[in-house]
Amino acid sequence: MRPALIPGMGVVRVVPVAALVSPLPARADSPLDYFLHSAGPAASPTMYLGWGVTAMCVAVVAIIVILLAAALLRRRPPAAPGALGREGGGMTWVYAGVGVSTVALLVSLFYTLVTLQAVAQPSPAPALTITVTAYDWWWKIDYGDDADPAQRFVTANEIHIPVGVPVKVDLKSADVIHAFWVPRLAGKTQTIPGQVNTQWIEADAPGVYRGQCSQFCGAQHAHMAFEVVAQPAAEFTAWRAAQLQLAPSPADAPAHAGQKIFMDRCAGCHAVRGSDAAGVFAPDLTHVGSRRQLAAGTLTNTPAHLLDWIQHAQQIKPEALMPSIALKPQDAAALSAYLATLR
Repeated sequence: MRPALIPGMGVVRVVPVAALVSPLPARADSPLDYFLHSAGPAASPTMYLGWGVTAMCVAVVAIIVILLAAALLRRRPPAAPGALGREGGGMTWVYAGVGVSTVALLVSLFYTLVTLQAVAQPSPAPALTITVTAYDWWWKIDYGDDADPAQRFVTANEIHIPVGVPVKVDLKSADVIHAFWVPRLAGKTQTIPGQVNTQWIEADAPGVYRGQCSQFCGAQHAHMAFEVVAQPAAEFTAWRAAQLQLAPSPADAPAHAGQKIFMDRCAGCHAVRGSDAAGVFAPDLTHVGSRRQLAAGTLTNTPAHLLDWIQHAQQIKPEALMPSIALKPQDAAALSAYLATLR
């Protein structure tokens, strides 16, 4: 389905409702609901802090409104035109307000420091470490294994973790400052060029948890999302084993022709393990068919959307580094046949 241009709104993608249905058991939260609930021990302290600070702010506003209303009701006209009235004890209110504000701010500071300490390190130690590198505008996820390089693989925009296990996340940036945020699993941590920051996440229950870049980073900042898929241990082990597999060789003529087109047009940026494609500037596509979304959450992952993305990337996501690639109908069909084998 092609994008539509609506005056005053720019390019708008129309996605079938059926394509938005999640096959996994995740809650259908609204965007504002993400940070109002927690689904893991790294997010709960931050959520409680947010609620506490919100309650304090509401109380301050309520007190100010009450005092202003009382002052207006008690206001007396001056004794003579132009004369200034004089109220006794006015500084008492100032002293009381400053004192209450100071106490509230100190309590908030103490609570914030306690929260930072609570989420600094998981208990027990993380059983899994992944490296997430932020790019304009997508996420590279590296499941590295220094002890055994054969157990290392790279994926994009979709993080899988086992349920109930703390996972350490090393955060890097390949270009500008971004911010890694999975509201229901942990707080925000910036990704800064030339620096490695760390965070940990843990999910209490299986599900799909949305993440988002929360530091403005350019034209497509809003379309720099990712998902964390929390799975039971057995399912995660099976997923990891599947991701370690190399891409199969094309089994028929259309797929073979599509692989040649891929090598000519796409391999300079993308990698497909098990083939000669070894690009490092764009997402690894070895198992692209197994992912739920495309283009960092911009499209659902269907064969039609994948081909649409290849041919109209700059209309779908303007200024992204992915170019729009013009393909003849027969070449598009062949490339689609090859990409369908990458699962």
